Amino acid sequence: MDKKKLKRWRLILGSESEECLQNYNNEGFALDSDEKIMDEALAAIYDDTSLSTSNSGYGSRRSAGLGKSAPKLAKWLGDIRNYFPEDIVAVIQNDAIERKNLTQLLFEPEILKDVKPDISMVSTLLALKDQIPEETKDTARELVRKLVEDIQERLKNDIERAVAGAINKREHSPIPSLKAIDWKYTISKNLKNYNLEHKKIIPEKFYYFNRAKQSNNWTIILDIDQSGSMAESAIYASIVGSIFASIKALKTHVIAFDTSVVDLSEECGNDPVDMIFGIQLGGGTDINKSVTYCQELISEPQKSIFILISDLYEGGNQRDLIRRVKEMKNAGVIVICLLAISDNGVPSYDERLAKKFASMNIPTFGATPNVLPELIEGVLKNKDLGELTKNIGKK
Repeated sequence: MDKKKLKRWRLILGSESEECLQNYNNEGFALDSDEKIMDEALAAIYDDTSLSTSNSGYGSRRSAGLGKSAPKLAKWLGDIRNYFPEDIVAVIQNDAIERKNLTQLLFEPEILKDVKPDISMVSTLLALKDQIPEETKDTARELVRKLVEDIQERLKNDIERAVAGAINKREHSPIPSLKAIDWKYTISKNLKNYNLEHKKIIPEKFYYFNRAKQSNNWTIILDIDQSGSMAESAIYASIVGSIFASIKALKTHVIAFDTSVVDLSEECGNDPVDMIFGIQLGGGTDINKSVTYCQELISEPQKSIFILISDLYEGGNQRDLIRRVKEMKNAGVIVICLLAISDNGVPSYDERLAKKFASMNIPTFGATPNVLPELIEGVLKNKDLGELTKNIGKK
């Protein structure tokens, strides 16, 4: 095995593996200065090393606890950001909180400003928000804002195009608008202008969807379970709700619930960070109470989409819940249940209730955020939901 691979294994397995790994190469190997810093940063979290001691780097004395030491934490954060890729940085930071109970990352502004935000980190931040000192709250909001902006950048344009492409799809307008281009019709009308030399279609004319009458054509309701297990989904759903609210063609309601119901719809059109901080993670779950509230928001069932985001662990009246959801569907409402909106797969959920929903022809599944534009477009185009959910994300 070459030295490069041996060094990687040494960093993964820690200092206790070095003697064994040296035997795999006749010349042996030694970590260079940068690799030693990487090793110390990893050891601070994955060994019993404490960041509060100071024999070398962040401390090499074995310790059962973790004292407060802002300078060492700041150095450690700087080192992992300098020497590891961004996706690995997020994993190490989250492990620091889980394995070392390193909530100090979230409580000191000079530390928090250097943290790389990701969905798991922000979920932890929201769960602990009532414990965050006053002097750190502004920094915490900025960390959440960075995450919001990142997710909006990933999803906003695709969702807007999906909605624009689905509503009034047969009507065209002479008014140019990049978001309203009817790509399918434009391509079909310009196939005759295919350029062999450049191997491209050079459009003679673009066709645009008519957006003049697209104000509040559809009502969309996001009903968000804010129990602790749904933290990541609640954050994603809140941000998606703020994107929906910015589209005039949609009348958007965002509802959050545990054992009580909170209407966050007015927050949608404002700062999505405020809406996220309005989420109260934890507590019990009364889905039926929330669905009862959402039913009252529907005035045109056949132009309404109801999306329940929940793991379906019902603490309220399950029989009444099933009856209400069935009533909505029979009235013509498009009903979808997302067991999770997550990058990490579907968490635990109530399989019996999920199967009951599925037997009522209600699509019930987990989704990554990136498939939501395709889902919404398919719904607005009146595609068969069963086929849509089978094929979603496979393109």
